[in-house]
Amino acid sequence: MFSRRTTLIGGAALACAAALPAKAAAKRKAPPLVMGHRGASALRPEHTLASYAKAIEDGADFIEPDLVATKDGVLVARHENNIAETTDVEAHPQFASRRATKTIDGEKVTGWFTEDFTLVELKQLRARERLRAMRPESQSYDGAFQLVTFEEIVDFTAAEAAARGRPIGLIPEIKHGTYFASIGLPLEPRLLALIGLSSYLRRAPLVVQSFEVGNLKALRPKVAGFANVQLMQLIEAPQNTPYDLVATGRKGTYADMMSPKGLAEIATYADWLSPPVRAYIPLDAAGRLGASTGLAAAAQRAGLLAGTWTFRPENRFLAADFRDGAGEDARNPTGSIAEIRRYLAEGLDGFFTDDPKLGRQAVK
Repeated sequence: MFSRRTTLIGGAALACAAALPAKAAAKRKAPPLVMGHRGASALRPEHTLASYAKAIEDGADFIEPDLVATKDGVLVARHENNIAETTDVEAHPQFASRRATKTIDGEKVTGWFTEDFTLVELKQLRARERLRAMRPESQSYDGAFQLVTFEEIVDFTAAEAAARGRPIGLIPEIKHGTYFASIGLPLEPRLLALIGLSSYLRRAPLVVQSFEVGNLKALRPKVAGFANVQLMQLIEAPQNTPYDLVATGRKGTYADMMSPKGLAEIATYADWLSPPVRAYIPLDAAGRLGASTGLAAAAQRAGLLAGTWTFRPENRFLAADFRDGAGEDARNPTGSIAEIRRYLAEGLDGFFTDDPKLGRQAVK
């Protein structure tokens, strides 16, 4: 297990022993942690057991379930509470009347929402690939896999860890925390309750992440007794403001949070900083990698671990330095590995990737 200010030894032989303090992360010998973004979402429909199984098989140290709630208060794994793009809900005429327009985190969104379905109803749906034809292998599994609860994911991960003889971490993200609290379905107490019920969640590597601030601050004292739990502050576009601050009329942007003062503040309640990859090395006008911002080193000086999201293997997501001539939507494993390695040279402690096999190769 690892304490609040420690990280885990990465790699296929992930150990559950404590490693070095976050302030020494830049000098540590442990390899960066590979975090399966929604599983292995480049190859299987995201947030399905198939996606998580593929991520684990390919060497992910952590798998990521994004958490939203059902009408009856069950935590399920979906990237958004709007399931129009990631399920076949539109093909179920019995749910046609559930289509709605809502304001989520200040934006109007139209679709079908998890909070309008019971778990039994959601189990009638099947997952589908969000990026469609861009990911033909994943798309070939459309309709094959059901939606899963966080509890099912935990049990599956515990079984995989036992079978493989290594701990497998979970890195759940609390999605739209302010919104779900406003409709009487707060996510955080449900997550804490499951931690209390699950022996695996009480001993396995567990990192709770959020783009909001208040929920992480509130969670800090509540998870202080769990030596295996860390908190991760996610960062959006610099000009944006965490929605819980917007909802309460407070000021402060993500850019402010990445300043020296902001990093020091984050370090009082979180263990990780995780901005988009380009926050570490931005692109220039030609779409090539520019100069380092020094953010990873600054975060580590503040006592934080430096993570990032998300590396994707298709050309359209790569910096121009690493693209090949196969087309925007083509997979480019060689280019993806090279790009990841360039960012790892910044001293990152962990990273999200849609293709953990490529992430593992980059670390090796």
